[in-house]
Amino acid sequence: MAKIKELIKDGIWNKNPVLVQAIGLCPTLAVTTSLKNGFYMGVASTFVLVGSNVIISIIKSFIPAKVRIPVYITVIASFVTLVQLFVSAYLPELNKTLGIFIPLIVVNCIILGRAEAFASKNGVFDSLIDGVSMGIGFTLALMIMAGIREFLGANKLFDLLVIPGFEPAAAMILPVGGFLTMGVLIAIMNYINMKKR
Repeated sequence: MAKIKELIKDGIWNKNPVLVQAIGLCPTLAVTTSLKNGFYMGVASTFVLVGSNVIISIIKSFIPAKVRIPVYITVIASFVTLVQLFVSAYLPELNKTLGIFIPLIVVNCIILGRAEAFASKNGVFDSLIDGVSMGIGFTLALMIMAGIREFLGANKLFDLLVIPGFEPAAAMILPVGGFLTMGVLIAIMNYINMKKR
């Protein structure tokens, strides 16, 4: 039970993929212009992360060391293809927005990193918990960033007007806003961790 709590805490806070490890920044900076995009990218990445962690954990003893990375990428790409087909079929509007970024999940450092660092060395259940907690941590980071950027840059949340008359700063929707928001969030997280110590 203690190990499960530690895995959850690691994924959400101690080893948060975006705010601590600073990996997976390409989709983080690109899709966090709206809460809706951040949420859906987080859910898609979590699905791929959990599925690939579990499968890699199951087949790890059958994979020769020389071909482990190509095998991991093949497993990850299979799950990404499922996500892409689902989004194309059932969420066409979202596909227009996130379409180009969904295939990039295949090379997302978070997913490949967890396959190499965790799933290939641990059991199925622990790999499942790791995938879920890292996915939740990634999704939370995306949504916090997206919420800040969408509010300050467009005066909206989930495409709904927040404060009538508030003049948004369009720069927050641009890449500079993503870097600025991420920097501030990392600084806040580091400050909280220093206070805890």
